[in-house]
Amino acid sequence: MFGNRNRRKALLASAALVGGALLMTACQDADGSVDSGAAQSSSPSADAGSPSASEDAASDGPSDAASDAPTSGASDEPAASDEPTASPSAGSGSGSNGSGVGQVCGADDLSWSTRSESQAGGYVLVMAKAKSGITCVLPAALPTVAFGSDGTEAGPVEQAVGKQITLSGGTVAYAGVNPKTTNTDGGKELDSIILAVGNDDPDPVSLKVGTITVDKPVVTNWHTAPKDAVPFS
Repeated sequence: MFGNRNRRKALLASAALVGGALLMTACQDADGSVDSGAAQSSSPSADAGSPSASEDAASDGPSDAASDAPTSGASDEPAASDEPTASPSAGSGSGSNGSGVGQVCGADDLSWSTRSESQAGGYVLVMAKAKSGITCVLPAALPTVAFGSDGTEAGPVEQAVGKQITLSGGTVAYAGVNPKTTNTDGGKELDSIILAVGNDDPDPVSLKVGTITVDKPVVTNWHTAPKDAVPFS
């Protein structure tokens, strides 16, 4: 009887020991699975957060660099259209300063024309005006008028030289040329005259005047009215 009791106690003790061991194992497994799950669950979130942080860094980097970079100073430089531009002066003829304003007139600075007049036995009225954009001065001296291949020059009609005349825009200067002042039948038959502003004018012009007889010609000073340019001898 006592042997059966002792055997039962031994079996119960063994069962208790086995049950306790199984219970401890189960608890350890449960704890390990929980810890492992927690570690596994936290690990992907950390990994997922890592690209996000790098993307933020990448997106912030160029943006901040571009905004913080110093702007180019090219905008402070004057634009090409603001640069002062040099405009060429009008009138580059044979005047003394070539500026086109206040220069001494040369023949190529002027527009020329002639007209035959019957007054005073017949003469040629010479008219001169400045070309567009030119302002120049006719000096207080006789115009130089020559005829023919031999360059016969007209002498003065008036005893004194006139005043200088500034030509610009529509202002016209007049001079009267009498090609023949003699009462003889002699003379040269010509159809043009050569005009220059003074003997030093390098660019004289040749003007057609129709057929004229030239013998001891004369010319007036420059005048601003045609009636003052009649060459009375």
